[in-house]
Amino acid sequence: MATVIDARDDERPQTLATTSVPHVAFEHEELVARRGERSGAHMAVAIHSTALGPALGGVRLWPYPTAEDGDRDALRLAKGMTLKAAAAGLDLGGGKGVICAPAGGLEGGAGRDAALLDFGDLVESLEGRYVTAEDVGIGPRDIEVLAERTRHVTGLPRDRGGSGDPSPMTAVGVEAAMRACARERFGDPTLAGRRVVIVGMGHVGAHLAQRLAASDCELVVSDVVATKRHAARRLGARWAEPAEAAAVECDVLAPCALGGAIDEAVLGRLRCEIVCGSANNQLADDALAGELEARGILYAPDFIANAGGLMNVYREIRGYGAGRALELALGIEATMARVLDAARANGSTPLAAARELAAERLRSVQRAPADATAVPN
Repeated sequence: MATVIDARDDERPQTLATTSVPHVAFEHEELVARRGERSGAHMAVAIHSTALGPALGGVRLWPYPTAEDGDRDALRLAKGMTLKAAAAGLDLGGGKGVICAPAGGLEGGAGRDAALLDFGDLVESLEGRYVTAEDVGIGPRDIEVLAERTRHVTGLPRDRGGSGDPSPMTAVGVEAAMRACARERFGDPTLAGRRVVIVGMGHVGAHLAQRLAASDCELVVSDVVATKRHAARRLGARWAEPAEAAAVECDVLAPCALGGAIDEAVLGRLRCEIVCGSANNQLADDALAGELEARGILYAPDFIANAGGLMNVYREIRGYGAGRALELALGIEATMARVLDAARANGSTPLAAARELAAERLRSVQRAPADATAVPN
């Protein structure tokens, strides 16, 4: 049995205090929560907006403390996906899925497959309003399991007609965003010789580290999984303990793990010139964007910097071409430069400028006839 909170036909302001998720403003179109019939796991899909197209966003498998924490994360991340797609000029809305794993995790086997099949059923029940993809805790094999129960999935292997793992393309986009930030801060987009601290050596962080090592950056890496030291050693990178990584003096700090990495406590310890990484919702509070600005730290809005993976799976929906996906991801450098130029011209933060870029795209769709939306192919 699914619990559905649907705001699509109701313009009245709503809050999630009337549901099971307190203290979160409900501006989304839909939140669907379900306990899986096979697995018993709590899972949810949040659809923030379908104004530009179907709500695309990955599913996150994570041991949330409570079901409400999972729902709240889905809502928060879905809004970020709307901003990401709109700012990137894609014909997509914003959504996100979560599967609440037990405390011990779902490492593999029948239990994991049961949860994935249940989530696939949930996605299929939404009839294309939400399209799922890979996110934290989900790998390429998991996407294949989801595809057993739903057509609305992206990131399938190339041999099954998909675009494969989007992580490498996300890393391409983050590196492109770093070049725009380096030009803004140092007057030169070259990353060679710059010290970059990567916090989180997961799918994207590992690919980003490889790219930056190849660009002759001075790398410092960190991860909660201590065995990632071996990967750091192979790249010639220095290792930093997770508790100390954010305080390492560097040119660029790249948060590439979970959101909320920069809070008030971390802010006071930062010794970087630029914050630019792949993690979603890097700021624990949006007000911290102004505090970063006041401290002379350039913040690259995450939904601009990490859009490469979304661009990759978007091309899968439109008819995949690796060359076109790469072109879109590399274009993040120009988009980030546009955001930084606007922030400088308007005396605003880059986060405010990026949000305005996304908002203008959404407003343009509301003003234009439905068939007149111009998007990149």
